Amino acid sequence: MGLVRLSCDCQRENHVTAISRLGWVRLALGAAYGTAKAGTGIAAMSVMRPELIMKSIIPVVMAGIIAIYGLVVAVLIAGSLGRPPKYDLYNGFTHLGAGLAVGFSGLAAGFAIGIVGDAGVRGTAQQPRLFVGMILILIFAEVLGLYGLIVAIYLYTK
Repeated sequence: MGLVRLSCDCQRENHVTAISRLGWVRLALGAAYGTAKAGTGIAAMSVMRPELIMKSIIPVVMAGIIAIYGLVVAVLIAGSLGRPPKYDLYNGFTHLGAGLAVGFSGLAAGFAIGIVGDAGVRGTAQQPRLFVGMILILIFAEVLGLYGLIVAIYLYTK
């Protein structure tokens, strides 16, 4: 994993928005972890039951949706950036909070989706009745990221 570079040209953007990129990095880490962990479960399950591969891709798709939440917030914030007289410290900190809210909730949701996806896919290969329960738990894990998106949009509108 590489280092995150936080260099900033103060005439182009605010330091606070540069720091809020860390929130989006956390969000991407959550989505990547969820995808990798669920993919590991799919690979292990496909040896036992190859006919269930397409049905088992749902956790990977749900982990990818988390990254879209961060993209939405990033586009909203990038559209409201302005020169320093127009873009004050209050806006910078609310945008920082929005980035961190969606980032940390995306990290938590990605970890939850990864763990549930891995165990759920392996369990579904052995007992197909577990599929509906896995989907319900995945939905509850995805809602964690959605809550972060809602908080981020609320902070953005303030």
